[in-house]
Amino acid sequence: MSSQRRRTGLTWVEILVILGIIVLLIALLSPSMRLGSRELPRRSQCKNNLKQIGLALHNYHEAYGEFPPAYTVDAQGKPLHSWRTLILPYLDQAPLYQKINLAKPWDDPANADAFKSFPPTYSCPSTNNPPGMTTYLAVTGENSCFRPGQSRMISEITDGISNTLMVVDITQTHAVHWMSPQDADEVLLLGMAGEVKDLQHTGGFQGALADGSVRFFSVNFPATTLKALISISANDTVGEF
Repeated sequence: MSSQRRRTGLTWVEILVILGIIVLLIALLSPSMRLGSRELPRRSQCKNNLKQIGLALHNYHEAYGEFPPAYTVDAQGKPLHSWRTLILPYLDQAPLYQKINLAKPWDDPANADAFKSFPPTYSCPSTNNPPGMTTYLAVTGENSCFRPGQSRMISEITDGISNTLMVVDITQTHAVHWMSPQDADEVLLLGMAGEVKDLQHTGGFQGALADGSVRFFSVNFPATTLKALISISANDTVGEF
């Protein structure tokens, strides 16, 4: 009768095989799990940086009645200082701002001390760039939030502030010194979909809209919608995104 009894449990050999499979799966998955556990807080910090930048831009607008220009210029039209410098007082960086000679170019020896500084808000934690380099660039163009040498009032954004991009976290290869009067135009932004390997955040990039919110944009984000978000008064339809 005992030889005909039905087995109701696993043998030790079967248990050891199952345990071995579990250990193997953990070993295979743990690198990606560790990567994900590191990237999520970094992406969250990057989002917070962009929120702080957006808030600083709105505080600047409240103080001056307009957003800063992409960069200031001298009497000959030569670039002097980036919007990133102009909003320093609204990022708790007033002492650094006071050190900068706004009448001299950003890379003039007179501004050497400030040049060596690096406001932490301008640093995406997922980048591997040298200190002083930032991936937070304004969206620039004749029909964008920022333009060289000229300010922009919020009332000019007739497409809607929730449908207009102000600042983006571009790919590392396009990083600039935080004081440099260089930013992102439509060509650069539309080309980011082809630079997947250079993205610091897996699958896309983050951007601050003119209403102060921050969104994540997939590399597969429609180019037509992105173009609509870049313009401030093209009367184009953005739709849900």
